[in-house]
Parts: sequence; C-alpha cells; structure tokens
Amino acid sequence: MKDQILSSLDNPVQLERLYRENKSAFKQAFNSLYPDLENKELSRFWNARLNFSKGELAWGSRKDLVLMLFLCLIAVVLAKLPSLLSINEEFYYPRNIGFIVFPVLSAYFGWKNKLSGGTAISIAAIMLISAIFINSLPNVATSHTLILSCIHMVLMLWCLLGVAYVGSYKNDSQKRLAFLAFNGDLIVITTLILIAGGLLTGITISLFRLIGLNIEQFYFQNIVISGLACAPVVGTYLTQVNPQLVEKVSPVIARIFSPLVLVTLVIYLVAIIYQRKDPYNDREFLIVFNALLIGVMAIIFFSVVEYAKGNGSNREIWVLLLLGAVAAIINGVALSAIVYRVTEFGITPNRMAVLGGNILMLINLILVTVHLARVIMRKREIDAVGNVVASYLPLYAAWAMIVTFLFPFLFGFV
Repeated sequence: MKDQILSSLDNPVQLERLYRENKSAFKQAFNSLYPDLENKELSRFWNARLNFSKGELAWGSRKDLVLMLFLCLIAVVLAKLPSLLSINEEFYYPRNIGFIVFPVLSAYFGWKNKLSGGTAISIAAIMLISAIFINSLPNVATSHTLILSCIHMVLMLWCLLGVAYVGSYKNDSQKRLAFLAFNGDLIVITTLILIAGGLLTGITISLFRLIGLNIEQFYFQNIVISGLACAPVVGTYLTQVNPQLVEKVSPVIARIFSPLVLVTLVIYLVAIIYQRKDPYNDREFLIVFNALLIGVMAIIFFSVVEYAKGNGSNREIWVLLLLGAVAAIINGVALSAIVYRVTEFGITPNRMAVLGGNILMLINLILVTVHLARVIMRKREIDAVGNVVASYLPLYAAWAMIVTFLFPFLFGFV
C-alpha cells in the first residue's frame, strides 16, 4: 500500500481509488508516510481528511444502525435458545458459545465489505456444517476430544470472521494486520462496555432490593445474557463508525504492557529455577505455562500490528525483540515437556493438540524474532514482521480445523 500511495501522489483519482478499496490500510500506510510528505499540498489535504476528528461520538447512517440492532437481536435469540426451546444449557453453551457472536460479526463485515457470492456462501456453509457437527458429537461429559473440539471451534470461527473482514481467502497482509488491529480495538471497547454494564447491573439490583424486590434471577437470565451477547456487536459497530475512538488506546497499551510483560517473564523464569518447578512432571504447571505463552504471543502480535503502522521507536522494537526471544525460550521448554510426557506416558488427544499448537507457535515466534532482529540491524522494515504474522494465520486455522473435525474420530470420541 505504501508503494502504491507514493506512486500515486500526483494522481488524485488513483489515491481516491486506493482509499475506497481499503480505507483502514490506506490510512495506516498514509499516516506512516506523512512525516516525509507534509510539504506537499495534496498530502496535507489527505492528512486533514483522514485524521479529522469531530470530537463527538458518531452513530453511523440509519441503515447501518438498523443493521446493528438487527444483528444484536439475532445474537440475543441465539444466546437465549436454551430457555426458548428448553435445551440443556450444559449441552448448548460449551458447543455453541462461538456461534452466538462470530456468525453475527461475519454477517456484519460481509455486508459492509460486499462479499462476493462465492465467499459469502462458503463462509455460511462452513459455519452451518460446523454447527451441525459440533452438536452431533456424543454428549459425554468426560470426553477430551469434545472439549478440544469446542475450544478449537471458537478459534476456527474467529478465522472465518477474519475472512469476512478481509473480504476473501487471498493472502492480503495489510488487511489481515488490520483485522488483528480490529481485534485489539474490539477487546478494549468491549471491556469498557462490560465494565459499564457491570456497574449498571450492581446499581439496578441494589435499587430494587431497597424496595423489597429481588430481581437477581430474572435480571441475570435475561438482561445480563442479552447484554453479553450484544456487547461484541455494539463494540464492533462503534469501532467501525468511530475509528478514532480507541485508535490511540491500543498503541498506549502496547507500549506499556510490552516492557512490563518482559520484566515479569524474566523474573518468572528466574523464580521457576529458584523454586525448582518441573514442567516435565507437573501437569497443572505445564497448563499454566502454555496459557502464559498464549497471552504473551497475543501481546507480541498486537504490538507488531501497532508498530507496523510506523508508530514504533527503536527502543520499543528492542523490547519486542527481547520479549519474542524470551517467549521462544518458554515455548521451547513447554514443547520439550510435552514431548517428554508423550514419550513417557503415551499419546492422548490433549497432548497431541498442545504439541501441534506449540510447534506452530514456536516456529512463528522464531520467525517473528528473527525478523525483529533484522529490523534492528536495518536489514528489514517493520512491515516485514507484520507480514510474517499475517501470513501465518491460515496455519493456525488449519490446525484448529484438524483438532475440531478429525480428533474426535482419530481418538474414538474419548
């Protein structure tokens, strides 16, 4: 995108065409180029256009608002299906929690991006087949493959949401990075919505209790569940019609948490050695170890997305490089522990799922760390790191599909 903008600086029509094809990617690329282009009149115009802020919350067009309310209604109906159709909640929610939100958000971006008929139909078909499959699995409470399928189904649905956001299955690094940035913004705005909803819930229940009415059960079964279902939809809508709402929050979070997480990880590794903790024979410790690793990778990826916009200083790249190296070490230890447990205690669905996931994460971390080192040595642009992250996402989707659809049959639904 940067090269296309630079080659079109004397062609206003082409600039407008690039902007309309991908507004978010255009804005990110232009903002990173602008410090070198601010002497050009056309560049100053585009800077004013792209970064103009009304200072007030926008609610979008009436059509967009109606669409958002309709999708919220669908999400609420999906969340309330157990009570509407007398379905066992313990059966429904673990299997279908992802289907309450992701198909609705996919429909929103499918509408906004005007997806081609083939892409839209394929996404809808995959989701429908997935819903039928996960709800057809034997209802065995102790089934490890069922639990794995439910967990990885959420990851697979998230990847399909990414396809709807990008607009196709093609490898478009800029759009995929924009999708990751959207996820960071969505987490921030949805968290704020849920905090506000939690405060409202506490105040409402307390007020009714003062006049002798206990509405807790009704409120949680109806208002709270509906609010939880609607929060991601409303958050998505607000981030799309108000891109300025959290665009300055995500970089701050990346800058604050990256060094804090790095320091915490180093201290944690030292504490592990001091306490002589053994991930090779302590299963619970290994689970926590892997959960920590996933969280660290999320921070690294979101930070890379922010810095790929041209917002990262050399010091911040160094922090990210060290964080990637430490995360790779942690992943290596976790991977060796999993291999040890497989060789000593045999193959199980859980061990194989974690083994495959850790191998993918380790390779990804090594690639990201190597490219970050090349950025430090001025042999690569930070965009190259973002491209590594973006191009690797389909591999996670493929592994999620393998665990979801094949593991139950490979391991006999145990």
